[in-house]
Amino acid sequence: MLVLTVVAALLLFVAPSRAAEREPPAVAVDHHVHVHSPAILAFLPGYCASPGRTSKCDPEFLNPLSVDDLLQAMDKAGIRRARLMSTAYLAESPMMEPPAPDHAEIVRQANDFTVALARDHPERFQAYIGVNPLTATAVPEINRWRGDRNVAGVKIHLANSRFDYHQPDQVKMLAATARTAASARLRIMIHMRHRADGYGAEEARIFLNDVLPAARGTTVQIAHAAGWGGIDSATLDALGVFADACEQRRTRCANLHFDLAAIKPGAASGQDRIAFVTLMRRIGFDHFLPASDWPFARDLRAYYSEMATLPLTRSEWEAIARNVGP
Repeated sequence: MLVLTVVAALLLFVAPSRAAEREPPAVAVDHHVHVHSPAILAFLPGYCASPGRTSKCDPEFLNPLSVDDLLQAMDKAGIRRARLMSTAYLAESPMMEPPAPDHAEIVRQANDFTVALARDHPERFQAYIGVNPLTATAVPEINRWRGDRNVAGVKIHLANSRFDYHQPDQVKMLAATARTAASARLRIMIHMRHRADGYGAEEARIFLNDVLPAARGTTVQIAHAAGWGGIDSATLDALGVFADACEQRRTRCANLHFDLAAIKPGAASGQDRIAFVTLMRRIGFDHFLPASDWPFARDLRAYYSEMATLPLTRSEWEAIARNVGP
């Protein structure tokens, strides 16, 4: 009887502490959020109906959410600051068939809008303009913002640009865009996975060897931990290339970071979660940034709570949650 009483008491003591461990630690900065500009919202119906698209647009993608919606979501989750990514690059996606005749003006308006939000809320947002690196407007658009203190970086989306790692001319254009951003002292945030299939270690090596050196002198943030959401074999293969490179020469990864936007660990297999965290440990937790891809993760508190399904220790996740990219 005494043994049962002691066990019951221990259970009462342990249960609350385990529940507390499941509470997400406070995230300092969400490194990957979006708010569509009016120009992009007007463009999206035609874009989503374009015959050039191979899949339907996510309903959240079309939702006309405002900066107030984002601020409310951040406040509810206790997140004070965020890196706000322009979606201007959508206007010059080759998925839009035929191209919008005013695509360059839409890009300018969308970037103006995002920068204005950061200017109006300097204590909450840092703005990243958006460009398609395969267009003639990319370099001039970056140069348009050169020296503007309200612009922190450049967002590039290779899947939306229908980039091909195996086209040398396209790799050179991407490197030129990265070089322009670096010369303007702007950070680079890049969605580097370019397609569902035909992506993995080989493409990551091309990026590492032929693109990353062009960004010398600035910070490169790779979205979705080198994937495009979720954790799958292609993401693990690509991330493994960076783990090898970081272990071989730490200085090569000094200015390289990976955000955890939309990785949705709860939907991944236990084996993939273990493999993912193993790669994180090899690269170093200081290279991983908390990020959500809002509005695709509308409830930010719920999204960051899902990180508890990764086999991280409490102290490891707390360290990541506190990370703030340079």
